Amino acid sequence: MARFNFKKSLLVAAIAVVLFVAVTGGAIADRIFGFKPLDLLFPRGFKVQQKVLTEESVVINVVKNVGPSVVTVSAQAPQRRVLQLNPFGGFSTSIQGGQPQDIGSGFILTSDGLIATNKHVVSDTTVSYKVVTSDGKTYDVKQINRDPSNDIAMLRIDAKGLKPVDLGDSDTLQVGQFVIAIGTALGQFRNTVTTGVVSGLGRGIQAGDEFQGYVEQLDNVIQTDAAINPGNSGGPLLNSAGEVIGINVAVAESAQNIGFAIPINIVKSAIDQFKTTGKFPSKAYIGVEYQMIPKQTALLNNVPQGAYVVNVVAGSPAEKAGLEIGDIIFKVDSKEITQDNGGLAKVISSKKPGDVITLDINRNGDNIKASVTLSEFAQ
Repeated sequence: MARFNFKKSLLVAAIAVVLFVAVTGGAIADRIFGFKPLDLLFPRGFKVQQKVLTEESVVINVVKNVGPSVVTVSAQAPQRRVLQLNPFGGFSTSIQGGQPQDIGSGFILTSDGLIATNKHVVSDTTVSYKVVTSDGKTYDVKQINRDPSNDIAMLRIDAKGLKPVDLGDSDTLQVGQFVIAIGTALGQFRNTVTTGVVSGLGRGIQAGDEFQGYVEQLDNVIQTDAAINPGNSGGPLLNSAGEVIGINVAVAESAQNIGFAIPINIVKSAIDQFKTTGKFPSKAYIGVEYQMIPKQTALLNNVPQGAYVVNVVAGSPAEKAGLEIGDIIFKVDSKEITQDNGGLAKVISSKKPGDVITLDINRNGDNIKASVTLSEFAQ
């Protein structure tokens, strides 16, 4: 007959009571105070802190690796003497220009000095440009090639041993993805680092210069809340692996934390061709400034959707074909053009110099046709 062990039974009972109290008390504490017993060993802030430390290390590593590949673009206007009249009599002179001013950013594509930036950063042909690397060395820009349809430009400097960037794949981007921007913020603060996320994809923005006779629609651009300020233009937008997935191009006016970047896949082919041939792919050119008429506006004004011509460039294919200010181009080669399908810019970008296109035009309420022979856009 088994012998009853009072001490052993008492010990078992005590353990059972402790476990019951721990479990029950833990459940009550969790329900009332949100406290878990394991919090004593692994505080809840541990995971949050671990996440923050991971993000910090990602940014630090990307900046260390890519920072040396980001450059500042500066412009220097010719020095000139300006006459100033004194309202109290006499006059004086002052010297203007002659000093470099940081105006934008760029990034290194090859170790021997090929730099990518925005076309609008280096659009002024009356000034000279310089590139300042992250270590403070300054190089004269020897050659500029511009691709206005994509708002990119290639700068050539005489240098060796530079560190080129790695180009990523912008087609795999997702909304909410972490991104990093590096550039010369406000034209003053070189190699400024900002972080954010991809706020939107497939956005469309207007880019161009009315004084140079074109307005281009940049389609499918990246929207981000990473701070992009004037001076950041031309700098890289990077993923967490330190790959360039976009070229910072614009900041939305009258808005906060809304910036845009050209997806790198859009310009990869242009970059590759330039590396091989020293030229950008030929672009077709029609020579009109225009605004797309949205559907609601067209209905209210009893006009077709299309491209409303606000200016015709002198000597352009459009002028030679007889286009006029106020024309509404609503079809190209019998295909309707609307704001939703990319408009006139998308159609022209699919053509080649020398192609002959047929336009359906609404002029003062009458529909007419015009034949236009596209030319090559001069870089």
